Amino acid sequence: MTLVIFDIDGTLLHSNKIDSLIFKRVFETTFGFEMQSVDWRDYPHCTDTSILKALFEREEVAHPSSARMEAFKDEYVRQLQQGRLAQPTDFMEVAGASETIRRLMGDDRFEVGIATGGFRKPAHVKLKHIGVNHEPLHDAYADGNEAREDILNEAIAKTKHLPINHIVYVGDAVWDVQTTRNMNIPLIGIRIKGDAETLTRIGAKDVIRDYRDYEGFLDLVERAVVPY
Repeated sequence: MTLVIFDIDGTLLHSNKIDSLIFKRVFETTFGFEMQSVDWRDYPHCTDTSILKALFEREEVAHPSSARMEAFKDEYVRQLQQGRLAQPTDFMEVAGASETIRRLMGDDRFEVGIATGGFRKPAHVKLKHIGVNHEPLHDAYADGNEAREDILNEAIAKTKHLPINHIVYVGDAVWDVQTTRNMNIPLIGIRIKGDAETLTRIGAKDVIRDYRDYEGFLDLVERAVVPY
């Protein structure tokens, strides 16, 4: 049995950085100081938890209480939902993504997971937007996890009762290549703009643009390799 784990942003849907700008706006309103960059490469681990930790450390302020953090997440979700409704074309499914997940879940050769560097609540909004129900998935998020390796390990741990003998991660970013290499997990890269070299030049072997060729995707899952 094969476990196929998907990232979300840039992998299942793309949002033209609208979600990042909303994150920045809500952060600055909630915590009262500037978030200078929405380029996640400027932060360690590229997860929401590590991004916030780095910002608080740079400003030498104490980490906020759990209640304040939940208020931040709730407001981010509220504005994300507003943005999704106001600008639906800026929150687009990567072609074939939801159908691919549906077909994988209907095939007893596969289990499907989600492992994203984002927080749980906004991730659920994004999955719902493209018609993916998170409840039957082996999912893991940045809540309580600082490193992407921790998130992937949490998703994998949820399948420990299953006869998994092959794991493949599908992701779009440089840090997905780095994480899967660190963990010795095969990767299928995806770049919706077609700039496959962004990932191939740092070690990804196979990079797709979308999921419209389902049988071709299955072939890649079968022969996926760890980034070199």
